[in-house]
Amino acid sequence: MESNKIFLLPGELVVSKTPHSISTILGSCVAVALFNKKQKFGGLNHYMLPRLPVGSSQNAKYGDCSIETMIKMMVGADSNKNNLQAMIIGGGHVVGHLSSGAGVAEKNIAVAFEILREHNIEIIKKDIGGNNGRKVYYQSWDNSITIRKIEKSDFTQLAEEKVSNLRARKIRVLVVDDSKLVRDLIVRALESSPNIEIVGIAEDAFMARELILEKDPDVVTLDIIMPKMDGITFLKKLMIYKPLPVIIVSTVAKEKSAQRMRADEIGAFDIIDKDELTLYSNIENAKKILIPKIEAAAKAIIRKRHIDEVKHI
Repeated sequence: MESNKIFLLPGELVVSKTPHSISTILGSCVAVALFNKKQKFGGLNHYMLPRLPVGSSQNAKYGDCSIETMIKMMVGADSNKNNLQAMIIGGGHVVGHLSSGAGVAEKNIAVAFEILREHNIEIIKKDIGGNNGRKVYYQSWDNSITIRKIEKSDFTQLAEEKVSNLRARKIRVLVVDDSKLVRDLIVRALESSPNIEIVGIAEDAFMARELILEKDPDVVTLDIIMPKMDGITFLKKLMIYKPLPVIIVSTVAKEKSAQRMRADEIGAFDIIDKDELTLYSNIENAKKILIPKIEAAAKAIIRKRHIDEVKHI
């Protein structure tokens, strides 16, 4: 059958009555396939983390948001959930653990089972856990799926080494914002975590550059509107010359805004609308949003960009 071919990146999903051949690659991430056995259509998602932080806007990088969105789309075409079937794939232990207890992989798997059971959706297949990544090939028109295990690559070994290194120390964070008040509030929120250490604060990109070379942070929080050099321009330079996890924290990073889309395309690990943090009135909310994102970013391996990839963004 002729079909549209699509490769899912983390945080993406597809549900369509038009036939799609969908592929993706999973490590600790999880994919849920949903299929309507009566109308013969389905879809697939790919999420990175289990639950959307309280107060955050909708984001399909989180399993609860992604799965609920898929279910809503499926039910929009057929309200009878008895016609739905699900498969759960992924959640491999490919980068170890930052701490004892259930890790991200387990939590990603658990949230899929929990939400599907809440909706009484039949789970017909699961290929989860283990120590390998997976390549997934899914056909939305007949619910057929092919799963191939991935042997550990140099990239995976590098990620494991990074996580192992983080077990022995705190996550080093550099905070970059032109407002002293905002810098102080972000520092206050992050320093409440015993796993995070603020290694520097900077009011502009030039100061940030020097601190990155001197302190070698694991994660950078970065404003967009700054003097001398804006955050988007600085992000491009980082992705070309010194790729590392960057979390954009800016009032101009509104949902679906041009600046947000640019930052995402250039390679920001995550993007936060500063207003969502309620820094001035509710520091506890800022802690709940920022700390999990910092912890997730610290484990990420960021791909270096070529200048031609980002110069026109």
